[in-house]
Amino acid sequence: MSTSAPSAARDAKGFLALTEQIARARGVAVRSYKIGCLERRIAARLRATGAEDYATYARVLRDDPSEYDALLDALTINVTHLFRDTDVWEAVRTRVLPALWASEHPQIHTWVAGCASGEEAYTMAALWHGFLEERGELARLGRVRVIATDLDPGALAVAAEARYPREAFRDTPAHVRTRYFTPDEPHVAVSELRRMVRFERGDLLATAQPADSVHFITCRNVLIYFDKASQDAIFARFRASLVPGGFLVIGKTEAMLGESRTLFDALDQRVRLFQRPLHRRAGA
Repeated sequence: MSTSAPSAARDAKGFLALTEQIARARGVAVRSYKIGCLERRIAARLRATGAEDYATYARVLRDDPSEYDALLDALTINVTHLFRDTDVWEAVRTRVLPALWASEHPQIHTWVAGCASGEEAYTMAALWHGFLEERGELARLGRVRVIATDLDPGALAVAAEARYPREAFRDTPAHVRTRYFTPDEPHVAVSELRRMVRFERGDLLATAQPADSVHFITCRNVLIYFDKASQDAIFARFRASLVPGGFLVIGKTEAMLGESRTLFDALDQRVRLFQRPLHRRAGA
């Protein structure tokens, strides 16, 4: 076996053939990932399977299709927990939810893009439920829908189970965990919370919600793994999916650059809260 790991620079032909094979087999635009991130995650699967180069790993994938699942799991980043970055969710609770609830939209759709194992989707559902409970308007809960998408079918299966260890609640207010999850570990989301969320498989580069149909999008700590061109394409999809005046939250380590900055108004850079303008700008 080779003593050094392959790289796209040393084996450009093999790397290209492998990524094209993955795209054909699973419909995943893996070459849109940042090259270093993609190389590291593929290298981990080469080591795990004993493949010494990209061509050998391509044969492994053809001979054992289940390896595609392991590869996609390696490519997707599923490190998260409920109410991660509490200041972000406080901004959502105090600024976004009241504005959306006061709107005239008969249905309010929230899209959790890149939901991983579901923690952020249930955070969103708990925020909405608590907001309406405080207002005495739970009878109108049906007005709210939470759609959560992710590329990884394994993560989505975990999300649908809604069973989480104690560590997943390290940033969750105690009263929220008590209200919406069972007391014993693993803590399971109550049925009224699970009913609020619909999980679907979706690739951020290939899947968008219908134009002008979503009122709030959260996509946190996912975009950093894509190259600039792919980030721009995703921001454009988000802009198209949001209703005028709709809201977007991205991760604290992420930023809009170049033309993407013209698509949204920055409401709070500290928590990365943005809004699609109500009116088209001149030249936009």
